[in-house]
Amino acid sequence: MVAGGGIGTVLLVGLFLLMGGNPAQLDEFLGSQSGAGQQQVETSGGLDHCQVSDQANTEADCRVEFTALSVDQMWQEILPQQAGIEYTEPGLVVFTNATQSGCGYASSKTGPFYCPADQSTYFDVSFFDQLSQYGGENTPFAQQYIVAHEFGHHIQQLEGTLRLSNYNDPGAESNAVLIELQADCYAGMWAHYADQGEDAFLEPITDAQVNDAITAARAVGDDNIQQRSTGEVRPDLFTHGTSEQRQEAFLTGYRTGQMSSCDTLGRGVYRDS
Repeated sequence: MVAGGGIGTVLLVGLFLLMGGNPAQLDEFLGSQSGAGQQQVETSGGLDHCQVSDQANTEADCRVEFTALSVDQMWQEILPQQAGIEYTEPGLVVFTNATQSGCGYASSKTGPFYCPADQSTYFDVSFFDQLSQYGGENTPFAQQYIVAHEFGHHIQQLEGTLRLSNYNDPGAESNAVLIELQADCYAGMWAHYADQGEDAFLEPITDAQVNDAITAARAVGDDNIQQRSTGEVRPDLFTHGTSEQRQEAFLTGYRTGQMSSCDTLGRGVYRDS
């Protein structure tokens, strides 16, 4: 099971993943040859060319790298405080064309995802260009929201709750939806703290930037993607939540900065800080 994959990809692959498809099965689904895809593999886990933070303002892959550092910094402090869990950093893979993950083969069409098998996040930055297909905008803060969302799935892995999500059992009230909305809320928490303190990675976040994240969250709502892709909205196939739910989840985390406010599973195990 991968988490977060297909939060706004091309039509066929997006629908495949929204309905629980695994990147390992994408070749079969698309009718292509796995070997041909593997010849295109180009990966980077370190992004050696990203040496200074200013590059995050101009280069999308460096933006992913420095956003990851910012998210790591936040959770390193907040997760022990609010959940009593030690934070360990996930792996970060920024790739071009295709890559092999612990969850199987993935291409640029897969979209950003988190793989619990190797506890790593995967990004092909060309995905960001597809946001406009669903009514979002490819802005820097929208990209950062997506990075923070995938890292939210790593937090759920550390909490032991990510396994509760099952894309093969969709629905408006499914665990899949609850897990995805919590990851949106965790992304909002990152935005709450990202511009605070002397070592903050971000300049003070503006209302316009928050709106960029909200627009991206709305763009990847199940109802919006289904309406744009098929002309029909089917709540029984929801896996990520509606546009309204995803917006509100992000804003809840952003306004409060508290994991207790993101407790979509109703576990009651968090303490405010």
